[in-house]
Amino acid sequence: MIVQDVINHLQDLAPLAYAEDFDNVGLLVGDKNQSITGVLVTLDTLESVVDEAIKKNCNLIVSFHPIIFKGLKKLTGKTYVERVVIKAIQHNIAIFSIHTALDNAIKGVNSIICNQLGLLNKQILIPQTGTIKKLQTYVPQQSAEVLRQALFNAGAGSLGNYESCSFIINGEGTYKGNANSNPVIGKKGELHTEKETAISVTYKKHLESNILNTLFKAHPYEEVAYEITTLENANQHIGMGMVGDLEVPMTELDCLNFIKAKMNTVAVRHSKFLNKPIKRIAVLGGSGSFAINAAKAAGADLFVTADLKYHDFFSAENDIVLADIGHYESEQFTKTFLVHYLSKKITNFAIILSNKNTNPVKYL
Repeated sequence: MIVQDVINHLQDLAPLAYAEDFDNVGLLVGDKNQSITGVLVTLDTLESVVDEAIKKNCNLIVSFHPIIFKGLKKLTGKTYVERVVIKAIQHNIAIFSIHTALDNAIKGVNSIICNQLGLLNKQILIPQTGTIKKLQTYVPQQSAEVLRQALFNAGAGSLGNYESCSFIINGEGTYKGNANSNPVIGKKGELHTEKETAISVTYKKHLESNILNTLFKAHPYEEVAYEITTLENANQHIGMGMVGDLEVPMTELDCLNFIKAKMNTVAVRHSKFLNKPIKRIAVLGGSGSFAINAAKAAGADLFVTADLKYHDFFSAENDIVLADIGHYESEQFTKTFLVHYLSKKITNFAIILSNKNTNPVKYL
């Protein structure tokens, strides 16, 4: 097994195409074709984690957060980032980061929080737009069904909870090949009219390469006419944050104590109580102040996130209770989840959970 094999499994869970534009995800250090001796999963890649990988004979580190976030202009070992990269290179250790790709995945970070809190009726809080595309192509009627099924098999025709979605229109197409053409139907230099079917299918944007390869392989024409359009439909299966319901409503104090215990945090910073029962909870792992209004719009009684600043708490405006449980604490169960996921996919060697607590925030 090589590094790329592990990456493929992680891409099935959380395609990198859906990571945020500001992020730096993917293979950050190393050779994708390198054979693997072991995989170490961590939340952050620190020097101590690289040392752990060396000790445990793991030459691939799967990290949630990217160790390289901004551009590196030099590698002198002056900063912890430079020291990590240097040591990883010296010991032929590859580093892969999944970060906001997993944040946006339907079974990712926020689903993990919801499961930890036992929330029901989970939904994406801020669905992504621009992630669904539409392909339209034109094919001889006698080849239409074969092509359509090939596109379905490649992953096209998926929209929300539905599969094998398409739209077809029958009509006539015309073309005339030049002296260098080699038409499958008709003759070069002659205008040809063919009964054709226009096929329209939607697909998820990370599948585009596979969809187009299938189109060109299954289409009978020498030159394939096609159009690609990006749709503005919100993708209900991809996006930031989640919202769900408690099975039984709780008082505000009981709910925060419940969250404190379930999320294994020593402190919860929160806005003022509104003396209302908590039933609907929005969650967003990591820094989530940007989603306060979305949590309100979703009808949440409580928003659980991290890294709220002083003025962010004023944004509650007596509409919602805001709870900051800590950045590390909101994402800490992610690495355990990734170990379980990869262990089911890869059975010929151990996927190892890093035992390093990489939380830089300490409490008295």
